Amino acid sequence: MKAPQPLQQALSELLGDAQLVASELPGTDLKLWLIDADNMDRAFSPEETRRILNEPPYWSFCWASGLALARFFAEFPEWVAGKRVLDFGAGSGVVGIAALKAGALEVVACDLDPLAIAACRANAELNNVQLSYSTDFFAEEDRFDLIVVADVLYDRANLPLLDHFLSRGRQALVADSRVRDFRHPAYQRLTMLEAHTLPDLAEPHEFRHVSLYHAQRNAA
Repeated sequence: MKAPQPLQQALSELLGDAQLVASELPGTDLKLWLIDADNMDRAFSPEETRRILNEPPYWSFCWASGLALARFFAEFPEWVAGKRVLDFGAGSGVVGIAALKAGALEVVACDLDPLAIAACRANAELNNVQLSYSTDFFAEEDRFDLIVVADVLYDRANLPLLDHFLSRGRQALVADSRVRDFRHPAYQRLTMLEAHTLPDLAEPHEFRHVSLYHAQRNAA
């Protein structure tokens, strides 16, 4: 199976010999176009490092929190079945795709990065589901039953977004493995999940512990 050309070209411009590979995700029935694991085992040149830091290809990885939330929806489909869902910071689209597989009525994959949107399209096609797409969360109407968020809080500048998720959805689920001092009055930790990033980046073991937080809009 051949990788989508625009995504492969974008990855090649960052890392000349990197390839996108249709990869099965362990513990799921999902596949994603991911950067080949062998390419992550070599040393990067200074120029490659500069390019990666300037334009990180988040969409070519399945991050731990996304994989954990995808497995969670497969085990507990009642969270999304029959619901309208927005996947914020969708990246590869793994969470939104998992929500559709678990019976969501509609899923909007929302990401600022056009390459992430392209990756979501390619991965939706790979999994025989149909996502909708958005590049502006705040342009969306307040019509969603659930906002899902995975692997977004690695940048602490994104923490204020926690105040906005319930402006577009009745409930929010946030999966995160990076913030250890998570404190927000609207969010309660539901559970701890286990997963690791694919391909494996040999991250610290603590990043395999994914916390799942839930918030619900107060009834007016």
